[in-house]
This record gives sequence, C-alpha cells and structure tokens, in this order.
Amino acid sequence: MRAQLPFLAITLAGLVTAGCAVGPNYHAPAAMPDTSGPFVSAAGPATTAAAPSAAWWRLYQDPVLDKLVQQALVENTDLKVAAANLAYAQALTSEARAGFFPTTTLSAGAPYGKVLTTSPTETTYEAGFVAAYQVDLFGRIRRGVEAAKANAQAVQAAENAVRVTVAAETAGAYANACAYGEEAQVARRSLETTQQTYDILVKQRGLGSVSDLDVAREATLLDQARAAVPGLEGQRRAALFELAVLTGKPPADIPAEAAGCVAPPRLSQAIPVGDGAALLRRRPDVRESERQLAAATARIGVAAADLYPTVSLAGSYNAAAPNTSGLGRASSITFGVGPLVTWSFPNILVARAHVKESSAQASAALASFDGVVLQALKETEQALTTYQAELQRHDALASAQAHATEAFGLARSQYRLGAISFLDLLTAQTTLIAADQALAGSDQLLAADQVAVFQALGGGWQDAPKVVPPKAG
Repeated sequence: MRAQLPFLAITLAGLVTAGCAVGPNYHAPAAMPDTSGPFVSAAGPATTAAAPSAAWWRLYQDPVLDKLVQQALVENTDLKVAAANLAYAQALTSEARAGFFPTTTLSAGAPYGKVLTTSPTETTYEAGFVAAYQVDLFGRIRRGVEAAKANAQAVQAAENAVRVTVAAETAGAYANACAYGEEAQVARRSLETTQQTYDILVKQRGLGSVSDLDVAREATLLDQARAAVPGLEGQRRAALFELAVLTGKPPADIPAEAAGCVAPPRLSQAIPVGDGAALLRRRPDVRESERQLAAATARIGVAAADLYPTVSLAGSYNAAAPNTSGLGRASSITFGVGPLVTWSFPNILVARAHVKESSAQASAALASFDGVVLQALKETEQALTTYQAELQRHDALASAQAHATEAFGLARSQYRLGAISFLDLLTAQTTLIAADQALAGSDQLLAADQVAVFQALGGGWQDAPKVVPPKAG
C-alpha cells in the first residue's frame, strides 16, 4: 500500500493542477505606429474615406462582370485546392482535441502453441481491454489544440486571400478582354480613315496632283494600321481564354457575354478606401500571419511541457482460457489499474532545445507579421498612387485626343481646298491615330489600376459562396 502512495499523490496533484499550462499565453501584437490613420495617397476626388465594399466589383454596375466573378468564386480550381487545405487543417484540429479523451483498445485472439514449457500444445483463447487517459498536467494537449486551432484559422485566412486574388484576376481578365476589344475597334477606325485617305491619294496621283512619295507615305501608314488589328485581337482572345479558366471552364469555353465586350468597365463613383486600421482588419494575409504567430506561440507551450513528467491513468482487463467458456472464470482473468508516470529527467537537453527552437520560430513569426503589415500598407499606397497618376494622365490624353480629332478634321477640309500640303494632312492624321491609341491604352491601364486598388484593399472574401473541394476516387 505504501508503494502506491507516491503514484496516488502524483495523480492527485495532476488532477488538482490540471488547469495550469506551461509556456507563454498568446496576446495579439500591438499595432505598429502610424498604421491606423488615413492613407497618404488617398487625397483627391477619386477616393473617399468611406468603408470599402466587400463585393467591390458591383460598383461597376456591370451584370456580366458580376456573373463572372460569382462563377469564379464557386468553380475556380485554386479555390477548390484552398478549400481542401482548409478541410485538412480542420481535421488536424479535431485530431488534437482527441487527446482530451481516453484511448481504448479491444483485443481478441486464439493463438495455437504452448503457454509454459511444461504445458501441452493447444489453442488458447484470449480477450483483453485497455483504457488510458493522459492527465494534461502541464497543458501539453491544450497547447497542442491551441496551435492546431490557430493553424486552421490561418489556413481559413489563406483561403480568403485566394478568394481576393481570384475575384481580382477575374475582373482584371474581363477588363483586359474588353480593353483589347476597344483598342481593336480604335485600330479598325484608324485603318478605315487611313484607307479612305489612301484611296483619295491614289485618285489624285492619277490626275497628277500628288506625287508617288505622298502615296508611299500613306501606304506605309495604311500597312501599320492594318498590322495593329491582329495583335490586339490575339491579346483579346488570350484574355478571354484566361477568363474561361478562372471561372473553372476549359479555354475553348469562352464566356459568350464577355466575348462581345468592347469597352472596359468604368466606375461611376469615387473608390471608398477606408483607413489603415480597417485595412489591417480586412486583409486576409494579415490575419493569416497573425494566426500563424498565435500557433507558433502555442507550440512553445507544447515543447515546454516535455520538460515535465507525463501522467496517465490506465486500466486493463485480460482473460485467457483453453476454451471460450472459460474466459469468464475468475481464475482466467487478470486486471490492473493505476497511474503511469514517464519523464526524461535528468536528461532534458532535447526538451530544452525544442523550447528554444519553438521560441525562435515564434520570433520569426512576429517579424513576419510586422513585414506583412508593412507590405499591406505599401501595396495599398502604391496602388492608390498609381491610380491617381493614371487618372491625371487619362484626363490629359482625353483632352489631347479631342484636340487631335478637331485638328484632323480641319486639316482634311483645308487639304481639299488646297490650303495645306499633304504632309500637313499626314501629320494631323498620324497625331490622331496616336492619340486614339494612347487614350484606349489608358482606358485599359485605368481599369487595371482600379482592380489593383480593390485587391490591395483586401475585399472580396466576405460572405462568399462556399467552395466544395472535389472528392478523390
């Protein structure tokens, strides 16, 4: 009886102090200075301080874009991979929680042989039951569950980040397809105008009023205008192929609604951007990094628990008899119950090394979190700056295109009246073609910059439809 007292004392202490857990308790890192205020690049009429819209693509009021993004958020293959990774992480959390419950083992067999050297060779029937429960004396299991839960939350945030990317890439591919369609139309109009001028010059050369040099110059411009169309059409088709795959379809299955688009989507209002504090709460990559830090902190406790003994309560029941009817007899039954203590003391160098490793990983996770915060702020400021600059450039190009259109109309009229030379007309025509192309190119850049702003703001994952990963086999 006295031999059992130390074990019972340890067991009782474990049950009393089971609420303790070694290792640091996690606290979310404080916000870095100057990260919660308004964006320095958000000044101007193009943005507002209002909270950004989660479904930001609806601000374009384009039903085709709305439909495409919704399809992508359900059928995109990258999202299905992310959903499968999340299911795996959640299963690991359930596995970690299983440590709170006893483990049980049932066994039965009928081996043939000798039990003792003096016994006859015969079949012995055996049955057994073992149950064990680990007392979470120093919080090894609890810290493990904390780490698994935080890791699953990090994977959830990673899935949200994929949603942000998929929505932005879908909107970007649609905008590119539409923009290339617009540029192709501009190129065709330029080709048509150049063709008309060339036909007039050919007639005038027949009358001897223009030289072969004038016709050759216009022929060069005509060939250049003709060469621009196939390239733009090829880029438009490539964007449509990308759009099809983003929505989970083969490239040949181009969305019919997008195939005929010839103007990129345009915003009819200023972009709501919020502030830095809201950005850091909204960005999935920031939340993913913070949860990874929480998991790394919990793993310090898991490692620290190995410095202390592990206490388990175990019970066993076994029976062995030459026939099945004898398994219930008292003489064939053995049983045992009691605590089991395991401890690597005094050699705890490995456990101490594991604690240092976990602490170093947590320090790295903290530095990584700070880096992700700074990266999020930088991307947003850069996107806003680029967008504001392109808006100013677009306004200037629109004004230049209007003036070039007016100048070409005047030059054509004056040329017909003989008031200016063909070279003057050619110069005006070349300027107009370049202005048309530059404005159409700016339309594409403007749409891409808007999508970049929305992506940097981190919206698009809230209340999104659930993606079901495909089942293997």
